[in-house]
Amino acid sequence: MNTSIKTALVTGASRGIGRAIAERLAKDGFTVIVNYAGNAANAEETVQAIVNQGGNAVAIQADVASEADVNRLFTEAKAINGQLNVVVHSAGIMPMAKITPAGLAAFDKVIHTNLRGAFLVLANAAECISDNGRIIALSTSVIAKSFPAYGPYIASKAGVEGLVHVLANELRGRNITVNAVAPGPTGTELFFNGKSEEQINTIAKMAPLERIGTPADIASVVAALAGPDGSWVNSQVVRVNGGFA
Repeated sequence: MNTSIKTALVTGASRGIGRAIAERLAKDGFTVIVNYAGNAANAEETVQAIVNQGGNAVAIQADVASEADVNRLFTEAKAINGQLNVVVHSAGIMPMAKITPAGLAAFDKVIHTNLRGAFLVLANAAECISDNGRIIALSTSVIAKSFPAYGPYIASKAGVEGLVHVLANELRGRNITVNAVAPGPTGTELFFNGKSEEQINTIAKMAPLERIGTPADIASVVAALAGPDGSWVNSQVVRVNGGFA
C-alpha cells in the first residue's frame, strides 16, 4: 500500500456540488474517483478538468441505488491505489411530491435512491475505508424549512443524518470520522432549472448573507472535513447555508 497516495471517492461527481467537491479534493492532492450514474460525457469532462489542473482522477459508473453497482464501485475504487481514504456521498435525486396518496411513487423512488443508496454507500465505505479515514454524506438545510412538496426529499435526508450519527459510533476504535454537510440553496444547473430570476432573488434573500451559495462554498467545507483540520469533527451535521436555516 502506498501511504503517500491519498484516494477519495465522490459519488454523483459528474456535475454540480459533487463535481466541485471532486475538483477541490484533487487540488488538495487526492486521486479522485469520479462516480456517475448515467452521464459518461459529464464525468469525463470532470476528469479532464481535474487533469488539466494537474490532478489525478478516474471516472467509474455506478448507480448508488443498485447493490451490485455499489459493491463493484468500491472494489474498483480501492484497487486504483490499494486504499481508500475519503468517501463523499453526494449522489441523490429530488422529485417534488406532496404527502398525498398520489405522491407515494415519488416517495418510494427518493427513499430507494437517497436513503437506501446512502445506506449502501456508507456500509461499503465502512468496510473499505482505511483507518484514519473520512466519510462525508451530503444532506440538506431544507430540512429546517419544511416547504410543501419537499416531504419525500426531507424524509430521505433526515434518514441520512441519522445513519451518519450511528455509523460514527459503529466505527469507534478506527479513528474514522463520519459527518454530514447540509447545503442551503446552491447555484447549480439543477437549482436554476425552471426558476425565474424573481424566484431566485427571493430565495437568495432568505439567508442573512443574501446570496445563493456556490458549489465551491460547499466543496471548501467538505475539503476541511476531509483534511487534517477536520480530524476532531465527528458525528456532526454542518449546515453550510449562509444562515438560511
